[in-house]
Amino acid sequence: MDNYIVNTYRRLPVAFSKGDGCWLYDNSDNKYLDALSGIAVCGLGHSHPKFCRALCNQVNRLIHTSNLYQIDNQTILAEKLCNSSGMEGVFFCNSGAEANEAAIKTARLFGHNKGIKNPNIICTNKSFHGRTIATLTATGNPKIKNGFDPLPAGFKHVDYSDTNAIITAIDDETVAVMVEPVQGEGGVNIPATDYLQQIRDICSENEILMIVDEVQTGIGRTGKMFAFQNSDITPDIMTLAKGLGNGVPIGCCLVNNLATEILQPGTHGSTFGGNPLACRAGISVLEIIEEENILENVTKVSAYINKSLTNTFADVKEVVAIRNTGMMIGMEMSFACAEIVGIALNNGLLINVTADKVIRLLPPLIMTEAEAGILTEKLTKSIEQLIANKK
Repeated sequence: MDNYIVNTYRRLPVAFSKGDGCWLYDNSDNKYLDALSGIAVCGLGHSHPKFCRALCNQVNRLIHTSNLYQIDNQTILAEKLCNSSGMEGVFFCNSGAEANEAAIKTARLFGHNKGIKNPNIICTNKSFHGRTIATLTATGNPKIKNGFDPLPAGFKHVDYSDTNAIITAIDDETVAVMVEPVQGEGGVNIPATDYLQQIRDICSENEILMIVDEVQTGIGRTGKMFAFQNSDITPDIMTLAKGLGNGVPIGCCLVNNLATEILQPGTHGSTFGGNPLACRAGISVLEIIEEENILENVTKVSAYINKSLTNTFADVKEVVAIRNTGMMIGMEMSFACAEIVGIALNNGLLINVTADKVIRLLPPLIMTEAEAGILTEKLTKSIEQLIANKK
């Protein structure tokens, strides 16, 4: 079936034909609870009626013009994002990797403007920032770098949630610290509560940029519109994608403070970035989150999920830890557990495994408590089968 597709994915033996809320249906009309949201993309679930109407209306009006011209939807979305985040400007692109590329370019140009010849950015181990050459170099996972040498210089890596390591790594050529508020691909790793505040203080004291990668954590995933808002800070640069378009490709790099005026005409660009259709999708997502009180739902239902999973697996020694912040849940197992993805699929549940041993759940932000109960039931059955297979 996929003979003409480059073999870059280990695809599961299923294809979906339609979706409704938190549920997906395959070509045989079998029903699956989507606890992955297209990897933190479909926060509003599938086929949300308001979102679909907005897209249909926009498709019938205008899809693309290019950034050679003013784009009204881009202006509206940028204002909404800045008002809700406290940031000052937005560059639109098409993905999280592109957003992080823009952040890296901004940081390097910031350094060169200060007379720094070889600017470096401090990143963290177990991080994930993308698969382009620059973003995979920034990523703190050696596995995804194998075979792609020579990688660009200008990146240092320190342990996550260790601000002393950041202080030690700073030198005269450091221009930024780049960090995820919660490491998603790294295993749903949640740092100390004052981690971002300490990084903000370190960056301000050293006049370097604080870059917050919110590609996975942004747009309500943690119960705040942006995860950095769980701390009393504002970054210099924030990157977004995934949930902003609810399935329509869009990314953006927001700038503030020292970073606001760095990019100028000719320094960066994108053919498709911020086109009328993608921005209408973003506008609709933000409007629906506000109109339907979705952030409140995230807080309520995520607490239910956390309590349910904690109670269910309290005495299961194979479950080492449960980490939860909003609709980001990681269940660390005592052994590599990739096979549970197929087991869960057979039980009508969509999940994935990251960092080899961590079952990752990224449910739609609209999930109800009743659906969360079904999630726990299906996951419990799947983990029981996984453990039985290991004995």
